[in-house]
Amino acid sequence: MKTHSFTVSVLVALAVLAAVPAAAFEAEQTFRRGTFVVSGEGAYGWQLDLEDNRDFSALEFWDAGLRFSLLPFDTFGKGTLVYGALEVGLGPLYQRYVEPQRRFWAGLSAVARYHFLSVGRFVPYVELAGSAGGTDLELPEIRSDFAFLIFGGAGVSVFLTDHAAAYAGYRWQHVSNGNTSRPNRGFESHVAVLGLSLFF
Repeated sequence: MKTHSFTVSVLVALAVLAAVPAAAFEAEQTFRRGTFVVSGEGAYGWQLDLEDNRDFSALEFWDAGLRFSLLPFDTFGKGTLVYGALEVGLGPLYQRYVEPQRRFWAGLSAVARYHFLSVGRFVPYVELAGSAGGTDLELPEIRSDFAFLIFGGAGVSVFLTDHAAAYAGYRWQHVSNGNTSRPNRGFESHVAVLGLSLFF
C-alpha cells in the first residue's frame, strides 16, 4: 500500500540522515534569541475514518509548504528535561488531494514549534498549527470554498551543521469550514512530513 511504503521511506531517510557526520553542534548558538529560520517541507497524508461512516471518502493527498520563523526567546530550562527553544512562524501551505478526486486546499499557516535540546544534534520537537485557506473540496464530509486546517504533531530534527537540519515527523490533521457552509462534518488525517530548516 502507498501508505506503508511512504512510512518506510520516511524511516529509511531518518536512518540515512542519522549516519551523516555533522559538525560540532552548539544548541545555544543555533537556537539563540532572534534567530531567523526558513523551512521547506513536503508531506503525504491519508484520511481517518474515526466514526465508521458509510460515505467515508478515503482521501489521499500530498503537501508542499514554506515557513518563515523566528526564535523570539532565549533557550529555556537548561539542565532539565524540558530544555529547549520556541519557534513561531508563518507561511503558505498547499495540499493536493489525489484520491478519490483531484482537489486542493491552499492557505496560510501559523505554526508554533518547541525544540527539545537535551540530546545533541538530534532535536525532538512538538508543534501546533492553525491555517485558513481556499478549497474546492466537494465531499460528503465538507463542501465549501473556504476551510480551516489545523494540525498537531511531533518529530525529530537531525542537524547536519550548526545551521541546517533535516526533519521528519507525524501530524494529526483536521479540516473543517467552521460551519460557514453545509455539509461540515469535516475530516481527520494522518500525515507524514519531511523537511529542511536553515537557521540564520
